[in-house]
Parts: sequence; C-alpha cells; structure tokens
Amino acid sequence: MPIPKGGYREVAEDLATRIRSGEYPPGERLPTYNELSDIYRVSVTTVQRAIIILQDRGLVVGLQGRGLWVAEELPS
Repeated sequence: MPIPKGGYREVAEDLATRIRSGEYPPGERLPTYNELSDIYRVSVTTVQRAIIILQDRGLVVGLQGRGLWVAEELPS
C-alpha cells in the first residue's frame, strides 16, 4: 500500500486503513511519532494531530512513556 503525502487527515486515514486491514493488529505497538514522521515524510506535529483523530475514534491508545498501541477492541 503506497504511503500518502499530505496533511494529518491523510495520515490518520491511512493509519486507520492499515489498522482495519490487520497490518497493525489489535494490541500491537505502533511506530513512534518520529518513525511515523519519517515513514509519512511529515512533521511530528502532523503525526500527533493524526494520532489524536485515531484516539478519538477509539483505534489507538497512547500509554504514557510506553508508546502508541492499537486498541484491543476496534470500534465497528
């Protein structure tokens, strides 16, 4: 799947698609903000904004000092 170029909404949609397809299965740790920034060729701030969208949708859980994780139970 090609990596989209663009803003935080495009990054959020791409990550959501990858989560729902099983590329990032429930309970799996996601790459760090810096790694996602490199993958998507966007700023860390853009990644942070995308992650907020995914957290609001219940797809991602951030654990202080432990990273980002795909939610154990994905919303329908």
